Amino acid sequence: MAEQLARFLFVLYCTAAGLILLLAPWTPRWDLVVSHLPLSDPHFLTLALARGLISGFGLVHLVWGFHDLAIFVRPNER
Repeated sequence: MAEQLARFLFVLYCTAAGLILLLAPWTPRWDLVVSHLPLSDPHFLTLALARGLISGFGLVHLVWGFHDLAIFVRPNER
């Protein structure tokens, strides 16, 4: 039972983090948030390459979450 709960929570985490990481870098608020980060040069996070890398990381989270969801829904099929 605890394993199923942990897997379900992991699927929720992967879905939420994946959607946020996939979409957030392309919103207008992204520039505002990045400008307030305590980095020496936060400008690199506004470049298309950095936004694409962050979105790609979000896509990895979504795929991983859907993979675990499939295992959660059909635990005996392997």
